[in-house]
Amino acid sequence: MQHTAVSHTDATVRPRFGIMTAPMQVGYQDVLRVWREADAIPEIEHAWLFDHLMPIGGDPDGPILEGWTLLSALAAQTHRLRLGLLVTSNRFRPPAVLAKIATTVDVVSGGRLDFGIGVGSRPSHPLARREYEAHGLPFHDTAHAVGSLAEACTAITRLWTEDEPFDFDGTYVQLRGAFGNPKPVQRPHPPIMIGGRAAATLRVVAEHADLWNIPGGDIADCVERSALLDRYCAEIGRDPASIVRSIHLPVSYDRPDAARAAIDEALDAGFRHVVLGLPAPYPDGVARWVADELVAVSV
Repeated sequence: MQHTAVSHTDATVRPRFGIMTAPMQVGYQDVLRVWREADAIPEIEHAWLFDHLMPIGGDPDGPILEGWTLLSALAAQTHRLRLGLLVTSNRFRPPAVLAKIATTVDVVSGGRLDFGIGVGSRPSHPLARREYEAHGLPFHDTAHAVGSLAEACTAITRLWTEDEPFDFDGTYVQLRGAFGNPKPVQRPHPPIMIGGRAAATLRVVAEHADLWNIPGGDIADCVERSALLDRYCAEIGRDPASIVRSIHLPVSYDRPDAARAAIDEALDAGFRHVVLGLPAPYPDGVARWVADELVAVSV
């Protein structure tokens, strides 16, 4: 199903809450336990992994699982949750390969994928930057990264929707005889979530995204960036309300009051799609705790 276009300033729109479990410093069974529990709790509507190849927190040499592979496994083990990566690094995989991977997850999940994508790790984050050299991946400058993201979104959407093979001659993406079969379950295609806060990225959001996600923390900055996105939408003749505003908020199990305050701020600011980041290790019953201690008191 497609997300309904809503006004991000309409406080009557029901907020949708989800969880994020970063698959680092944990094992598969740990993540699976939380997702299975969340899948049975209606108040939790979506669940997310991230896309890193080496840990960006805790022991830098600790365990970490690859996001899309794990997402497909979790898609097969759940039935209701919408699911995705918050967000895919466009720097990691060629766009046509990524389109095929995402299609496979949408098929496995029965049409529950929200396709999260972004420029990729910011160069100022050394623990994120090192994973490129460690895996033989190039780390291009920002202009290249943003330009290739825009072209990737176009190419991926065409692979999901076009009925005949096509060539794609972009500045950064070149495809010959590109064709996607099967198509995703969701039509016309899975909702596209683009994550980021930089002005250049927000222009890509205005052009391509159904949802936009920003890390929380400084709510004033989030509001400012949302207003900038409104402006970019207006410049290209798109209704800003057609892009759902999403925010990622970290959770502390010891301080649920802080998380509740952050949720209230986010909802008041027009962010109606809330992703609650759960730190590992995950306590027993953590999904029920989220529903009872955070979601129930925020709606």
